[in-house]
Amino acid sequence: MNVPGISLHFRSTLFTDLLRGGNRGFRALAIVAVALGAVGLFAARPAIANAATDAETAFVLNTFAFLVWGALVMWMCAGFTMLEAGSVRTKNAAMICLKNIGLYSIAGLAYFIIGYNLMYGDLLGGVIGEFKLLYGPTADEIALVGGDAGKAAAVVAEQDHATMSDWFFQMVFVATTASIISGAIAERVKLLSFFIFTLILTAVLYPVVGAWTWGGGWLAEMGFKDFAGSTIVHSTGGWAALAGIIVAGPRLGRFRRDGAVRARPPSNVLVVTLGVFILWFGWFGFNGGSVLALGDAASAVTMSHVLVNTNLAAAAGVITAIAVSRPIFKRIDLLAGLNGALAGLVAITAGPDFTDHYWAIVIGAIGSLICTLGIKLLEIVKLDDVVGAIPAHLFAGIWGTLAVSIAGGGDLGVQFVGVIAIGALVFAVSYIIWQVLEWTLKVRVPADVERLGQDSAELGMESYPEFVLMPEEDDEE
Repeated sequence: MNVPGISLHFRSTLFTDLLRGGNRGFRALAIVAVALGAVGLFAARPAIANAATDAETAFVLNTFAFLVWGALVMWMCAGFTMLEAGSVRTKNAAMICLKNIGLYSIAGLAYFIIGYNLMYGDLLGGVIGEFKLLYGPTADEIALVGGDAGKAAAVVAEQDHATMSDWFFQMVFVATTASIISGAIAERVKLLSFFIFTLILTAVLYPVVGAWTWGGGWLAEMGFKDFAGSTIVHSTGGWAALAGIIVAGPRLGRFRRDGAVRARPPSNVLVVTLGVFILWFGWFGFNGGSVLALGDAASAVTMSHVLVNTNLAAAAGVITAIAVSRPIFKRIDLLAGLNGALAGLVAITAGPDFTDHYWAIVIGAIGSLICTLGIKLLEIVKLDDVVGAIPAHLFAGIWGTLAVSIAGGGDLGVQFVGVIAIGALVFAVSYIIWQVLEWTLKVRVPADVERLGQDSAELGMESYPEFVLMPEEDDEE
């Protein structure tokens, strides 16, 4: 504590003079005082230790964790943007950037206005929450922010975190779900149609899935387990993307009349790789923050286990995908390795809180294998997923959700019911929405726009203006 008018140098000099002064009695008194202070500090150690676990300290730590981990998950939007922008041709990169910053903004507004209340409000029949507009802090929190310090105890007594910190953490998960769809349907879907779908997904569809599970609905009552959202977040995005690519159809020239698949190599593998590293980094917030607490030793240890398992699964996914890419694709495939990392991350997300870390390697490796085979399967059935989002998020998400029954204490039957129920709801509703958009606004851009590129044709700009745009001659069947 600083005393006005007395510098640190003066105080230290004063203390030294007292100790070195001529008055031996005073010097001895000063030494005794210091010794008693040290003894008092030693005796007070249990009280100091206990202070680290009091209610207000736990409240602060939990709130801080929600906000920091949430910000890290938000950074995953940058990862999705880089992954997608590098995967598409240069003539569509600006559109990808606009879609991703737009979907994040739509998700934030929609989840604030109605989505959160539908997910976590008082549930109607274990299916859906309250049709109540807007969400905000409690009356005591408003008073505390307004300067009424006496409300601090009441705020801490209400819950173990600030109200809006939890909303923020939940909101960034919604944006992640929408980001999955953006990459799968890239290069041929209209901006307005995509934004309308994103609005419905984030305002209603995702919150209903969340109400069934994290909101305490009927699946939660059955014992369905999905720690951070292999199904709730990633498979939901995957099912919606699958419906979208079916309605929109493949890009021009992707599949030839003779059945051959025309390669669409990424425009910038460096940017794609950067995107995957950003997503991997953000996933520590995704899974670590889903512990939903940091106010005690048990939560801190659990969070440590979660982060280690997350990292192990991703690493196993990379190595597995590289190993199997040669027999599947006849080459060692960089993109397979990158998708393998994402598949490992998605697979472990349903249950990363176990203590036998070797299971993370197994789950991540199998998720990666499923994803790599899934990329090949989509080519066989002529479904055009630009970034491999469906194999990485849907296929690996299903596997990860079922794998909870192996290592995470889940019931296989309940996990299976959850996968089927959520899949049926999301795919059916998404397909209907995409079809209605197709009948009204049209989902797909005209062929000439697709050939020229959405950047120039729809946005009137070019991501790489030094390049010369050359419309492609495509086999359209």
